[in-house]
Amino acid sequence: MKKSVLLVAACLGLIPATAFAQDSTPPPSAAADDGPKAPDGSKAFGIEPYVGVLGGYETFDHRSEFGTSPNHGTMNGALISGVAGVNVPLGPVFVGVEGNGTKGFNDINWEYGVKGRVGARAGDSGLIYVAAGYEWINPHSNRGFSDHSSWVYGLGVEVGPKDIGLKGATGNAGPRLRLQMDTYDFHSLRPMAGVIFHF
Repeated sequence: MKKSVLLVAACLGLIPATAFAQDSTPPPSAAADDGPKAPDGSKAFGIEPYVGVLGGYETFDHRSEFGTSPNHGTMNGALISGVAGVNVPLGPVFVGVEGNGTKGFNDINWEYGVKGRVGARAGDSGLIYVAAGYEWINPHSNRGFSDHSSWVYGLGVEVGPKDIGLKGATGNAGPRLRLQMDTYDFHSLRPMAGVIFHF
């Protein structure tokens, strides 16, 4: 009888200690998530592909290589652009590359280009960046302008879902509103706005 009481007491003494030891051990998922984080809570390092649609307008000055047309003056036109690219997050900053295919109106027929981007991750899920690359422009031939290509430069901002009050609606990935301003060889202004979808 005495041995049974001692055995029960020992077991009762071990149960709280065992339970405490189990409670104090972090779950495997928590231990795995202890790495660096981006402002939106996603991993700080990785690869982030995206696609998007932008709309805007481009106007060139008379000093550009397109010059002026006797009947149409300086070149200009509305634009609808499809973009695709990839960002590589590096903690609070990122680098990336992006290509575009753009349909133009008025004087501009098509534009194609590729740019590198570098910037900072801002707010909960936003980006602020500068960009530089190369652009090929094909005007409408009946407007008196010829094809040319040159360097392009730009800057922009992307605002993520959490920054516009949609916290939890799309998660860390999803749509971002982009506003950007580009220039063709510092002889044009090209404001664009649209939606970028990150994966």
